[in-house]
Amino acid sequence: MKATQKDFKGLALRAAREARVFFFCGPDDSGAQDAAETIAGLLPEAGERVELAGSDLRKDPVRLGDEARSTSLFGDARHIWVRASGDEVHDAVETLLAGEAEACPVLIVASSATDKSRTAKLLANRPDALVAMFYPPDLRSMADTVRTMGDAAGLRLTGEQAERIARTVALDSRLAQSEVTKLALYLDASKEAPRTADNAALDAVTAGTDDDGFMSLVNAVLAGETAKVPGELARMRELGLNPVGLLLAFERRAAQLVQLAAKLGPRGNPVELIDAESQARRVFWKDKRDLITQLKAWRGRKLARLVDRLIDLHRQLLANSQNAELLLSQGLADIARAAAARPGGARRRD
Repeated sequence: MKATQKDFKGLALRAAREARVFFFCGPDDSGAQDAAETIAGLLPEAGERVELAGSDLRKDPVRLGDEARSTSLFGDARHIWVRASGDEVHDAVETLLAGEAEACPVLIVASSATDKSRTAKLLANRPDALVAMFYPPDLRSMADTVRTMGDAAGLRLTGEQAERIARTVALDSRLAQSEVTKLALYLDASKEAPRTADNAALDAVTAGTDDDGFMSLVNAVLAGETAKVPGELARMRELGLNPVGLLLAFERRAAQLVQLAAKLGPRGNPVELIDAESQARRVFWKDKRDLITQLKAWRGRKLARLVDRLIDLHRQLLANSQNAELLLSQGLADIARAAAARPGGARRRD
């Protein structure tokens, strides 16, 4: 089975009942993660979650099949959750499919993979598997999603308020859900007792994460404005921004750049493209200048390396949470220097 974000919701229940291996991919890591959580919640018997890393399975492809066919300590149901990058679980999935004994459900969230990857091709035509591809949402669709979240939480949001939340979280649905939940708690809203959100409440809830929070750092780093980065990092510490949450904003912007770069092509004009995207309300007008600058700095293989670097940095933060702030600062400084680099060794002047 194959799906995209357009038809995933309609297919999810059937897939959870019939499939045993799920491969979530595409440039929208947040959407893929949300879809995997949806499937996990729909499994007839989800049981215990066993988490594995794709890098470990690349070294030991047999392990996935062993884990999927073993039972929990108390004989209860279980499912396997794999966080991977690209095709690093291909051999492990191939080995799993070659086994004869029944396996528990395996959910794979694969950053930097697509429905054209080798792993996806192993699964796409199988009735007992699902390959789901997710692209980053545009501002309009993310705002619609925020309003849907608000309805579920008993929050009445205007279109302008929903767009503000969407921009605040850099179009990340996981962070958007967190913001909506905080706003509902602040207003004591529920489905049984709905509340109408006002801008004062929105100001109070989003004060630590709005555009004057992490997006200025995101834009400084990805534009290669190395002179601004130390001050922005200091502000990050002052605001107490969560390192992983902040890194998600970078991942979302990188995913947006990947999507825009695909539309742009090798000879396209970034200014013309961003103007057209803004007119179609797929790009917020305040982001136009930053996106044009970043598209010029990150193209082709350099953009692919940026995505890989962010994925690796994410893993480091999760593995070493005590030093997450230091690791993030070092990683972002490296990325800013790479953005500032120009062909021939020239660097941007700040």
